[in-house]
Amino acid sequence: MEVIFMNRLSRISGMDEEQAQLWIGEEEGSWHLGWSRYEEGDREDVIWYEGSSWDELLHVYRHQLAIQMKEGYRPLLQGLFHENEDPKSRSYSGQRLQCYSELVNNEELYTDLCTWRRKRAASDRKAPYFIATNRLLRMISAFVPQTMDELMQLPGVGESKASEYGAEWLELTNGLERSTSFPLDWVYTALKEQDYENWLYKQREQKYKQELDRFTTRKQVLEGMREGHTLEEIVNRSGLSRRELIELLETLDLEGYDTDCLLDAELAVMPEQEQEAVWSAYEELGDTFLKPVLHKVYGEEKPGGGSLEQVYERLRMIRIRFRRHTETEQHAG
Repeated sequence: MEVIFMNRLSRISGMDEEQAQLWIGEEEGSWHLGWSRYEEGDREDVIWYEGSSWDELLHVYRHQLAIQMKEGYRPLLQGLFHENEDPKSRSYSGQRLQCYSELVNNEELYTDLCTWRRKRAASDRKAPYFIATNRLLRMISAFVPQTMDELMQLPGVGESKASEYGAEWLELTNGLERSTSFPLDWVYTALKEQDYENWLYKQREQKYKQELDRFTTRKQVLEGMREGHTLEEIVNRSGLSRRELIELLETLDLEGYDTDCLLDAELAVMPEQEQEAVWSAYEELGDTFLKPVLHKVYGEEKPGGGSLEQVYERLRMIRIRFRRHTETEQHAG
């Protein structure tokens, strides 16, 4: 195997310095990504990836490397993520406050705030994160503001949120003991740089994990289509819901992937006359909204011969073809 990239990393553990190497190799058209850790003269090798996809290797590389850097490893050569963005460059003060609030937290108060949010979301009929994010509730529980002025010093609390929810938050924090004070300038010196950097790479780990999961799911769907699997088989293979899978098929079709075999198989049980009626409705009403098309084809009553969810599913599949046909005609014109 030919090694085409290698970098040394190290971290301080107690009084000792631990060494490791990150490497990428190529052998007979296959990529290899690995991590070698050295301890007391012994070497432990872990293979992170073996395969033919460079894109997949990069997704695994970023995720696994972020895990190691979260654990305190730092590279001899910088720029390991091949990104222009410095993880510490955006919202410096806000990031440090968020980091501190997650490391030093009043769990009891945080639980009370989450309970309040759940009840308020139910009464307002809103999604909980529209009322307050976990990040904001963490900061309230860590810094325990006891006046409206203190509350508004927290990132994410503007005049609107303070006016709507501030009094209720302060009811939960007033009277509680706290070991810190406002303003929060002291956080920038109290927070250890190593802890802050490890926290930043934890955020990256989560980001790259999501990207890797999306890449893996997309790969499974494409492989399932090539192998002639049914929609239900691809759902079981990928872990997506049927609706999520059809939404992904819309994206893949726009990108030029051939979805016809899968669509043919799924729409085979739908009468041709019914499919033509749906197509005509799209021509007349447009393809932005499904409900008008549903009513045009089936009337105001619930369609027979299947669940409403199944009917919407078929409308989406026909829409994939309709949009492709419309785009082809536009380019031809």
